[in-house]
Amino acid sequence: MDSLYIQFEHELNRFNTTNKSITSVFIGGGTPSTVEPKLYEKLFARLKPFLANDVEITTEANPNSASTTWLKGMKKLGCTRVSFGVQSFNDTKLKFLGREHTSQQALKAIQAAHDIGFEHLSLDLIYATKMDTKEILEDDIKTAFSLPIDHISAYALTIEENTLFAAHPEVAKEKLELTTFFIDSIKNKGFEHYEISNFGTYQCKHNIGYWELDDYMGVGSGAVGMLKNKRFYPSTDIDNYIKNPLDIRTEDLSMEDLKTEKIFLGLRSNVGININALSSSEKKQVDILLRENKVNQIKNTIYNTDFLLSDEIALFIQS
Repeated sequence: MDSLYIQFEHELNRFNTTNKSITSVFIGGGTPSTVEPKLYEKLFARLKPFLANDVEITTEANPNSASTTWLKGMKKLGCTRVSFGVQSFNDTKLKFLGREHTSQQALKAIQAAHDIGFEHLSLDLIYATKMDTKEILEDDIKTAFSLPIDHISAYALTIEENTLFAAHPEVAKEKLELTTFFIDSIKNKGFEHYEISNFGTYQCKHNIGYWELDDYMGVGSGAVGMLKNKRFYPSTDIDNYIKNPLDIRTEDLSMEDLKTEKIFLGLRSNVGININALSSSEKKQVDILLRENKVNQIKNTIYNTDFLLSDEIALFIQS
């Protein structure tokens, strides 16, 4: 953890110039629930003076390693929210996805987190796999909503390079009919669809910060950070990161880069895009979308009415 602390101090010095309180902390990537809470103590102690009074502190967790003891330890440190990597409550699908936990472990872990007193609980679900049927997705949603959660992140299975699935791209198979059914079923349960992959009666501050292009610190191997018009990329090679945690690549973003990202991210979420930030030609494209009821306008903000078309709409505006 020494390398992490070295980079953390470096990032605190860099971000102190903003004079802003930290409103959210997200412990994720890898498997935080395999790290004992006591190893996070130094990190939390250093963070404490910078935290806003209503800070949201989320930790990700795998159901098979999020023991009651671990959950109690993270709660004691100050975590307010747990995001569980459930993926499915169907044991056959979990094996298909290569997950090590069972549906019973997921149910037990989420209930334990609730009993311990975590204010907000979220779970991830995966769809668009080859074995998905309406019945499997319906059962996953039914089980999810039987639990004390206030948030769901739903992701279509994507095949990344250098993963176990890379040699078997056929395992991912998205059908628009099933995707629409899955999304509508979650919304019909009362969870607002506030970003293409996120639903809830509670909206994650950390997520919204990304979509609004707020400043954020990234601490750890491969953890990207952003400050104004710069992005910071620590080494993704673990061994190199341990040896030199300050080997950080910087990317300068132009005003046009930032505008493009605001358009794409705003249309993927309920953040929307400010009409005054667009060029005259882009505004004309928006007028076409408004006439065709593809977007809505409330005061100076344009909102997307169908997140599944967000990228297409963004490209159309900038065409």
